[in-house]
Amino acid sequence: MENKNVNNMDLPLGFGMALSQNVTAMENFATLNPEQKQSIINNTRQIKSKNEMQNFVSNLSTPADFDIYNYDDSLK
Repeated sequence: MENKNVNNMDLPLGFGMALSQNVTAMENFATLNPEQKQSIINNTRQIKSKNEMQNFVSNLSTPADFDIYNYDDSLK
């Protein structure tokens, strides 16, 4: 299931819920360009558990860890 959120993008439900519980991660995600957001969304589709999703989103709130998600392989 997906929902429209953060700049009207399709977010997996678990990702959207985890973002809503971590304001810093949501703010960081909101600053990305559409290609970077899509890259992160694509990565979330591989996540299988709530705990794993919370850890993923937690990394988006930490500047050093956030950088590893702040790219899109197609842009290299």
